[in-house]
Formats: sequence, structure tokens, C-alpha cells
Amino acid sequence: MSISFDGVLFFPVTPFDASGDVSLDVLREHVSTRLDSGPGAVFPACGTGEFHALSVAEALSVTRAAVEVTVGRVPVVAGAGGSLGQARELARGAADAGADALLLLPPYLVGGPIAGLLAYVDDIAAASDLPVIVYHRGTAKFTADAIRELTANPKVVGFKDGIGDVGLAQEIALAVAASGRDDFHLFNGLLTAELTQGAYRAIGIPLYSSAAFAMLPEIALAYYRAYTAGDEVVRQRILREFYLPLVRLRDETPGFGVSLIKAGLRLGGLDVGSVRAPLVDPTPGQTDRLATILAAGRSLAASLDAPAHA
Repeated sequence: MSISFDGVLFFPVTPFDASGDVSLDVLREHVSTRLDSGPGAVFPACGTGEFHALSVAEALSVTRAAVEVTVGRVPVVAGAGGSLGQARELARGAADAGADALLLLPPYLVGGPIAGLLAYVDDIAAASDLPVIVYHRGTAKFTADAIRELTANPKVVGFKDGIGDVGLAQEIALAVAASGRDDFHLFNGLLTAELTQGAYRAIGIPLYSSAAFAMLPEIALAYYRAYTAGDEVVRQRILREFYLPLVRLRDETPGFGVSLIKAGLRLGGLDVGSVRAPLVDPTPGQTDRLATILAAGRSLAASLDAPAHA
């Protein structure tokens, strides 16, 4: 049941063709090229992959394609969630496809008490042999006591915070530490998580999602190297010169945490198509600004890497 993560966590987009259908060939290219940059794991059909807009069949086709391309080089963690019936289907299908674990996104539409949320997690965990990482966001709002209870289930192997309540996240990290589970992983899952990861590391949450890796792996890797080496001068420079401008643009329009990544990939020559409704693509002016931010990021990453190859 144990799973380990070592490196930047890669959340691929889900490409769509001109007709709006999933383009598996483009997905395979997207995953394959990023594998060469050495991610610690691949998370297909999750938030950046527009899980909310995929049918069960589409999500499983994306997971199968990612597993085929990855061929065991790194763990593949498939998205599951939504209605209980859909989540069960996704759990079973991801296991059949060869995924290594599930990222369990929130229940659809309704929220229930903690007892109901825990029952939701237990039900989906029982649907397959795959270990489960729970995602703390939306209608899935956990307490420290709830996470303490989940650590008693060996199939639940992680917690990903997408809410940003640092005090609660600290309580949860302490609860996990007190459980004695050394196979339970804590993730920062906020949008553009690099911006907040310094704070999350300080409270005992060392792992983070990197949507930026999908469109510009060189800058995401430069940040990760500075982060793991404790080089605060370089880490903060990357935040100032790349991530802060990106976040300002991201915050202009709801859903741009995904839309900008797809736009960045299109700017880089990979035809991943548009986002699905209710998300929207950036305007031409916003796309031009994104291009400027990406060019600055590439230049910065190259300047930071240059001494190693001198």
C-alpha cells in the first residue's frame, strides 16, 4: 500500500481536439516530454486536467494513456470523486488501468457532516485496492479529528490542502505526526502552490502540486532545486520574477489556474485545445502577457542553470 514521491509533482492538462473530444495522442506527447524532466509523480485527470469536465469514460482513458506512457517510471495518481457512484467507477477503473493511487476530489454539489464525509472516503477506498489521497477543498472540508480517524485506515495515505487555512493545516499535520504513520503524505494543493510552499514547509507539509511544471518545467525545476536546497535567495528571486506576475494574471479571471496552463502549452507549440465550459480561455491581451511572463521565466531558469554547465 506504500507509495513514495520524490521530485516535482506533475499535473498534466487534458488536451481536447477541435471537436472538443479528448486528444489522447496529444496527451501522450504531453506526458512523455515532461517525464524527461524527471517529475516525482504524474496526476492525470485531476484539477489541472479538468476532472470536473470529464465523463467517467474520458477520465479513465486519460489515466490509461498516462499509465501507458509512464511505464512504471514514476507513480501515477488518478483523479476520482464527484458523485459516489462515479467515484466508485473511477476507483475501480483506475485500478484496472494500472494506476498506483487515487487523488480523491470532493463529493458533488452537496456537503454533509464529517461523519458523512468520512463514510464517502471509506466507501471509495473500499471500491479498489488503490491507496487514496484525500483532497481538502470545496465540499470536502476535513477537521484534524477527521484526519486522525482516517490515519487509522491504511488505505488512506495522504492529505492535500486546497483551502489555505494554515492554522487548520498545522493542526492536521500535528495529528498525522501523532498517528505514527510514516507512510502518510501531506501536500500543499493551493493554486500555484510554489507561492505558499515556504509557509507550508514550515508547518510540516513538504510536498506541493506544480501546475507550472506542465507548461514550463525548467522554471518549476529551478524553484524545486532552490526549495530542497534551502536556497532562499534563489527561491525568492524565482517567486518575484516569475510566480508573482503569473499569480497576478491568474487572479484576474476565475479558473485561470487551469486556463493559463493550457494557454502556455499552446504558446509552446503543443495543441492542447481550449478549456471546457464553464472555464474560459485568456483573451488575446492576457495571452500576450502570459507569453511575456513565460519568456522571462525561461530566461531566468537558463541564467540559474548556466553556472552548472560552464
